Amino acid sequence: MISISPVVGRGADRWLQARGTASVGMTDVEPHDVPEEAVAVLQEYLESEHTFLSWLGFTVEAFEAGRMVGTVPFDAKLTNPTEPPTVQGGVAATLVDVVGGIALRPYLDDPIDDDVATINLNVNYLRPAAGDLTATAEVVRAGSTVGVSAVEVVSETPDGEERPVAVGQGAYRPFGS
Repeated sequence: MISISPVVGRGADRWLQARGTASVGMTDVEPHDVPEEAVAVLQEYLESEHTFLSWLGFTVEAFEAGRMVGTVPFDAKLTNPTEPPTVQGGVAATLVDVVGGIALRPYLDDPIDDDVATINLNVNYLRPAAGDLTATAEVVRAGSTVGVSAVEVVSETPDGEERPVAVGQGAYRPFGS
């Protein structure tokens, strides 16, 4: 059983419970071990070869069975026209979607060649972001037809504190190769 970590747990655990998600940490499918070589290949692909994510400057901070951490650095091209500049909310939504889906890869029959498609994505914005965005995803449920991840996005806020700026949940459909 995988539980929501303290980092994600502060906001996402309460948020999931409030939404009536009773299956936090339940899986129908057990995760595969993720060899370091596979993590390196995935990291290289996401950071250098995936056109959109590499344009955003996405980096993999951590990846293990049921948990993924990724960051998009602050960049003026990603901001709203506010003073001080704040990161456009779509960047946080992208992070929720990407890290939520990748966190489920170890539960696929073939974590490298199988795929997942987003079937539902919910993002709640908590406050403006004014720095790097770091998203932590935890698998809530991994089933044979649907997987769900909870995600918390943290950033420096305009007042200079690092705080959660968004929480989200994604539902994903696994596809075999």
